[in-house]
Amino acid sequence: MSVEKVKWTRVLWGGLLAGFVINAFVLIPSLAVMHLSPDWTGPSMLAAAGFLAILVFLITSLITGFYATLRPRYGAGIRTAALTGVVSGLLFCLFQFLAWVLASRPIPVMVVATSGAVTFAALLIATLLGAWVYEKPAA
Repeated sequence: MSVEKVKWTRVLWGGLLAGFVINAFVLIPSLAVMHLSPDWTGPSMLAAAGFLAILVFLITSLITGFYATLRPRYGAGIRTAALTGVVSGLLFCLFQFLAWVLASRPIPVMVVATSGAVTFAALLIATLLGAWVYEKPAA
């Protein structure tokens, strides 16, 4: 079995594109709604937004790298990208649920369920985008 080298520049580009999409269509609208809360005003909101945006880029780059490492074993394509997205989404939703529980505030079940569903869908889309950039032939 031959070992295929991971194209790290493609991983980073895929992670950046996926992170941009997640930040633009999920994180920024969520933060805009949270800004209406009196608990989320001022400099703490900007610091949290910056930290979360960087974290999203890091996570999407890691997921694209995860796809790149699974690719030689399971084959290139949408099936492997979807499998990677499902596994990553489930793991991330588990960690997100644990964070909600550890927040030690009563949180409505619908908020947790909706947040988990949006996160799962966003990570699946991000993985497919990252895999698309990784697979796209160089010009």
